[in-house]
Amino acid sequence: MIRGSVNADYEAIISLVVRGPFGRTEQINAVIDTGFTGFLTLSASIVSALQLQWRGQAEAILGDGSTHQFDVYSATVDWDGHERPVEVDLANATPLVGMGLIAGFDLRIEAVIGGIVLIEARPSDEHSR
Repeated sequence: MIRGSVNADYEAIISLVVRGPFGRTEQINAVIDTGFTGFLTLSASIVSALQLQWRGQAEAILGDGSTHQFDVYSATVDWDGHERPVEVDLANATPLVGMGLIAGFDLRIEAVIGGIVLIEARPSDEHSR
């Protein structure tokens, strides 16, 4: 189970440990963004500190309808007690956790300041991860 909380801006925040290919780690606080279909966004400074491996470029349509091209990297996150490989999109903003990372899990958000955020494995999926 992954636990987090809702901040004063009503953002659902969780902490994650992100690992690069050479064992370096960073603990980050990330906002859950249900409109983001990818896995994770990180800033250039974190990508550099972890020495993440570049995979290529991708294109996305942002919430305002504009199209944006960005670099994609590989990383590993500690996710519900397991190491999980993820694609990281480079974005110089607050780290975001997208639905690609949450897929297959139940997400619960108490939408009040200080509310609990829970991400849990679905009972039928517990042994398939």
